[in-house]
Amino acid sequence: MYKYTIARQLASKRVITNRGDEVGKLVDIIVSEVGGDVEYLVVEVDRNSRLLNKLGKVEKLVEIPYSSVTAVSDVFIVDEREILEEVSGKN
Repeated sequence: MYKYTIARQLASKRVITNRGDEVGKLVDIIVSEVGGDVEYLVVEVDRNSRLLNKLGKVEKLVEIPYSSVTAVSDVFIVDEREILEEVSGKN
């Protein structure tokens, strides 16, 4: 019961960068099968997201590494620089 309460509280939370730019809203999380740690936030992208424009992304959903999350309250705050570095490292 407790895990469902947490899931309801997290559903549809806004995700913004540490620079205040809107990324989108949380739709799912990806957890490690081994340790159960949160690995990624699955975010429905705001069409006007400056971060996604910088990344050249056009997908409706994007996976953001949980390591880039710097704070969680009414919103998730993610470190823009860390996201940009991770994506450029994959290319």
